[in-house]
Parts: sequence; structure tokens; C-alpha cells
Amino acid sequence: MRTRILSLVAALGGAVLAGCSSASPEAPEPVPPGPPWFEEATAAYGLDFVHDAGPTGNYFTPQSVGSGGALLDFDNDGLLDLYLLNNAGPKGAKNRLYRQHPAGTFKEVANSGLEVAGFCMGAAAGDVNNDGFVDIALTEFGRIRLFLNNGNGTFTDISESAGVRSPLWAMSAAFVDYDRDGWLDLVVPNYIDFDPTWDCTGKAGDKDFCGPNSFKGTVAKLFHNRGAARPGEVRFEDVTLASGLGRKVGPGLGVVCADFSGDGWPDIFIANDGAANHLWINQKNGAFKEEAIPRGLAYNRMGQAEAGMGIALGDVDNDGLFDLFVTHLTWESNTLWRQGPRGSFSDFTGHSGLGRPAWHATGWGTTLTDFNNDGLLDLAYVNGRVKRGAEHINPELGPFWKEYGERNQVFAGWGDSMFKDLSRDNPAFSGKSWVSRGLMIGDLDNDGTMDLVTTSIAGPARIFRNVAPNRGHWLSVRTLDPRLKRDAYGAEVVVRAGSKNWWRLVNPGSSFLCSSDPRIHVGLGSAASYDAVEVLWPDGLREAFAGGAADRALVLRRGEGKPLPAPTGKKP
Repeated sequence: MRTRILSLVAALGGAVLAGCSSASPEAPEPVPPGPPWFEEATAAYGLDFVHDAGPTGNYFTPQSVGSGGALLDFDNDGLLDLYLLNNAGPKGAKNRLYRQHPAGTFKEVANSGLEVAGFCMGAAAGDVNNDGFVDIALTEFGRIRLFLNNGNGTFTDISESAGVRSPLWAMSAAFVDYDRDGWLDLVVPNYIDFDPTWDCTGKAGDKDFCGPNSFKGTVAKLFHNRGAARPGEVRFEDVTLASGLGRKVGPGLGVVCADFSGDGWPDIFIANDGAANHLWINQKNGAFKEEAIPRGLAYNRMGQAEAGMGIALGDVDNDGLFDLFVTHLTWESNTLWRQGPRGSFSDFTGHSGLGRPAWHATGWGTTLTDFNNDGLLDLAYVNGRVKRGAEHINPELGPFWKEYGERNQVFAGWGDSMFKDLSRDNPAFSGKSWVSRGLMIGDLDNDGTMDLVTTSIAGPARIFRNVAPNRGHWLSVRTLDPRLKRDAYGAEVVVRAGSKNWWRLVNPGSSFLCSSDPRIHVGLGSAASYDAVEVLWPDGLREAFAGGAADRALVLRRGEGKPLPAPTGKKP
């Protein structure tokens, strides 16, 4: 609190002094651009996807929100594959699944079963039947679909037989084992109760896409995985009402699942658009209690609800407590909530420097990731307007969508929860305006650096290869539970090297409408080795794994580490 007061006083003092000065301020010396962190590699990877948003001019609001995608290894060959979505409706272009080949190129998979069309929004990847092959949940305007991985390069739509049904406008989605029974459950925020016959206008009175305030919000759906009574069977039960999530409505967009209360059970955070956010705290009996206000995550520091879209989760100050970043509209500020004490959050945007970016824009998909492996989390997010008024026109978007384009942004972690804007240094990622929505994060070439994949309305999906200079050492960790034959979603990992510790969460479902690399990535800075890796598994078992040389990928299996005492009120 003292730090925040001093920062505010300093900021106000600077403003007063600037206002009282009679001398004209000198123009600052131009700062030469630094070396870029990303280069576009879309063509090098052979990716040819262009998003189909459908016909323009009718201002069908679902058209202005989607679509995202998923990075996943659907064939278990150790290379990330890519599933990309369209939202032009049942008669529009179909979604496309791309397999990454060892040569480092993506080629479309024919007859995968995922080539479906609709008003598609987002995707979540997770193994719902514990057979060792990752499955896909697809969210759409008006329904949810669940596709089972058959293990042979094909998928089967099992939505009806599995009981995954909803007529609402489904947005982001995440898999989470909320009752710790070993089966992944599914949580899906839903947006507004949209009426397509309702006309909305922009500031000038001309027709434009509708905002959330024109309609009522809806409930987030929670589907409980009942497990398999017979081999191959998948059964979900809609427990939205029984769990308590049905008690509050909201225009939900983003979601992330993590242990917000510190009791070892996963909770659910939902970013709402123009309304107070929701934080559903797990009561460990199948029920949830909404606690966003008392825990400080409902509003910004001014007590205002903002237009919450994408979510990034990470420990920005390496104190063992994760923090939360949420993207908002152009005329708002994206918000960083820092955790401390445990289970409580406060708006730290002003101190972090994120409230003073090189430019303001409407943010969507986002990530907190250490791009240069210096041991500090960096930040990236993609932008695109929802109302006309773009300042930087990109003719590649065409006559209609060019009015909605905005440039993406990237920031370097600077220590003490501070960030430095590197957007102008990264023309490949931030130079052109797109109507961006999804941001996926993963190590595409398994070189120990995290790459980016973006999606854009009516534009190409784009791949950005990490070329950050002067990179430090790194560690990649995959956590597997041999009993369940899958990644341990919800596991908490701590890497220790000397006096430094790095905390990470295993869960690819965050950002906006996207699923990312399930492996966790840790930049170690100058540490060429690490002392230990500790894992708090989702069922409460805590284990330590021996240290070793850095710059390698680990696969840690539950039961193969040294048992440790369960944490008592602290992260392991």
C-alpha cells in the first residue's frame, strides 16, 4: 500500500510541476529501435489459413467476436499441431486442422472429422476419456460441440451422446478437474442473450455492431465428467445449477481455472464484458461460491467494471503467488491484479507501467510468458476494435474490416512487477493493424523459446517465431499422470535454482477463445542448471524431482518423484 501511495504522489507531483512550468518542454530525443523479439514465420511454416467471417454489412454481432483456435499435439508425435476456426455460419468455410511435420511445416489434415462450419468462437483441448489422446471442445453461437480423438488422426462428434449441450452463445472454454476425481470437467462462459433483429449504432449514429449493454447476460455452463462406466464411454452432466454457477448471469468472455483461495482446489475466474467479473471459489463439495468482490477481482482500483476479454495468469514478481492480467477496451486500461496476501488481489496497473503504453487499443488474447528466458515474465496481447474508428488503416483487411484494425502489443518484464513497452521494436508483431482476437502460445520448434500464433477476423492466422536476442537458459516441463494417461491439468510446478524460484501452472485454457501448449516453460536467466523441480499434483500429492542441467525438456510423471509434505497455506 505504501508503494502505491508513493507512486501516486510522484505521479501527481510530476503532473503539477509540468503544469506550472512556463518553459516549453523540449522534444525527447528519438530512441533507436531495439532488436526485435519476433519475426513472422507464417509462410515458412506453410500456414495458409484465412479466417472467414461471413458477408459484411448486416452487423451480425457474433461476427465481431470470433474466432480463436487451439495448439495441441493430437497425434502424440511431440510436435504441436494447430486447429483454426471460422465463424461464417453453417454455409461458410469449415474449420481446419493442421498437422505439424518434422520439417517444421503445417499441412492440413483431410477428413479429420473436425472440418465443421458454424458461428465458431473458441476451442479447448483436453483428454476427456483418459485414453492418452487429446480431445477438443468447440464453442459456438448457439451450441457447444465435443469431438473425441479416435487415436488414428480422426475425431468423432460425441456432443449429443456425451450430454454436452447448450443453446447459449458459448465463448472461451477450459477443462478443469474441479472435483479432483481424475476426469476433466468443462466450464464454458456464455455471452449475452443476443437478439439478431435488434439494430445498434455507433457514436455517429450509423449502424454498427452491438455491445453487451444492449442485452442481458447469461450463465456460465459447467459440465461434470461422470467418467466411463464402460470402455470408450464419455458422459457429462450439466451441473450449472447444482454447482451454483447458475445463480449469477454475466456477459462472460474469458475464463481461467486455478487455485485462487490457496486450499488446493481449482476455482474459476470469468472475465465479464462491461460487468463485474466473477470468481467462483470451489467449496470442495461440488458447489462454488462467487467471491470476486471480497477478493478484489470484480472491479478496477476505481471501483469500475470494465470490458473484460482475454486473461493471462502468471507470477510476475516471482513471489510464489500468481497474478492476473485482463484485457479491455481502447478507452479503458488493461488491468494487472497482483496477488498478496494469498487469496487477495489488488489493481497494480499504475505501478507496473502497463497503464502508459505506447498506444491504447482494444485487447483480446493475451499471455504472460518469459520470451527472452531472463527469468521474468513478459506480456503480449492482440488488439482489434469492436466499433469503427481505426487510426492505422491496413488495406489488406478490405473496405469493411479495415475500420476495425488495431496494432498488437508486447512488453518486457522489467523486475519489481514493472513492464517496458517493446511494441515499436517489434514491427512484425505490432506494425500492422489487424482485427485480432486469438493468441496462442507454444514452443513450435522445440528450441526452448515460446512462439506465438494469432488469429484475426477476416484475416490470416499468423505465426511469429521467437528471435529474442541475448536469451537466458530455460527449462520445459511436461507433467504426466500415468494412471490417467494424460497431462496433469491443474498441477503447480516450482523450479528452484540457487536462491531463485519460479512458479508455473499447468493449464492451456486461458487467453481468449484459445488453447495453448500444455507444457510449462521457465526462463532461468544466467542459471545453467537447476536444483530441483517440485510438483503439486491436482490430487494434492506433492513431489520433488532431482535437478540437473538447464536447456532441456523434461517429462515428469506422478509417482516417480520424492514425496514431500503437503503445503500448509503456501505454494510448494
